[in-house]
Amino acid sequence: MRIALVHPQIPPNTGNVARLCAATRTPLHLVRPLGFKISDRHLKRAGLDYWEFLDLIVHDDLESFLAAVPETSLAFFSKKAGPSYVRADLSGDVTLVFGSETEGLPRELWDRFGRRFWRIPLLHPGVRSLNLSSAVAAAAYEALRQQKRLNS
Repeated sequence: MRIALVHPQIPPNTGNVARLCAATRTPLHLVRPLGFKISDRHLKRAGLDYWEFLDLIVHDDLESFLAAVPETSLAFFSKKAGPSYVRADLSGDVTLVFGSETEGLPRELWDRFGRRFWRIPLLHPGVRSLNLSSAVAAAAYEALRQQKRLNS
């Protein structure tokens, strides 16, 4: 399993995702442009002292990211998607892909991979979206459950 953040903008969100990736031994792919520098203190603070345990890969652009991971592994998450993520098969080699906090995923990904987009249901109609790091955690632990990696 891999987790990818496409054009993340808020350092503490990415730091929290990095901490999750370290805890679950999941590589984290960041796709530029980023809304911060990797050396940002808020990013480092959110990840605490776990950065040494993180497998971090930074891509200069979307195409270099797509070339680096198996296309068949891609699963995209968006509040605009139709089907619920509980219907997604995340049991094999999977790359969980999330967009920026304000823009979501680029249109070109929707056009190219529209059938691989999943939504995390929101139960209250007044809530517009989950925090990025919360959405990543929900999807990551669903994938780990499906992969039977939570039995310890």
